[in-house]
Amino acid sequence: DPDIIMVGEIRDRETMSAALAYAQSGHVCMATLHANNSYHALNRMINFFPLDSRSALYMDLSVSLKAIVSQRLVKLKEGKLAPAVEVLLNSYHVQELVERGDIPALKEAMEQSLAPGSQTFEQDLFRLYRSGLITLEEALRNADSPTNLSWLINNNENLDLPHGEEKRGDSSYELSMSDPGSPSYKEFTLSLNDRTDDE
Repeated sequence: DPDIIMVGEIRDRETMSAALAYAQSGHVCMATLHANNSYHALNRMINFFPLDSRSALYMDLSVSLKAIVSQRLVKLKEGKLAPAVEVLLNSYHVQELVERGDIPALKEAMEQSLAPGSQTFEQDLFRLYRSGLITLEEALRNADSPTNLSWLINNNENLDLPHGEEKRGDSSYELSMSDPGSPSYKEFTLSLNDRTDDE
């Protein structure tokens, strides 16, 4: 009786159903799936099944799913490749969204999640850029949302510029290379520490 079951790749409903059955029987089931990110991976799982069975599927996924890990290779400054990683942990809030079938809300839930270990591609690309491992252009090129990544860079008060990088514009990085018409968020600041007495 195995403790861990590895499914090489989920390509159809039968394989997906088997993976869910393994998980529900108490086994650790690990599987791979072709998808661009965690949101698309979950959508692929759901789209294997017809609409009339979605309600039961949402319940099964909300209980059985533990995490979705997505990765894409980015080019380091030294020329090698390294993974940028997105992690969707099945926190209580994520579990509620999946149970309701509110899949479009998952991206925002990941960005706002305080659960240790959860992160978007933008957050990990920001880490790689801040560490001086990748260029700004490479980070923006691999982001699902270059605007969100630019916002992270512009609004990080403790950002130390990697060697060889210069600030663009007056006091912020601009997103002109990827979306000239995108709005600028440099006038906004975000603090998770300040709370009012009414909160």
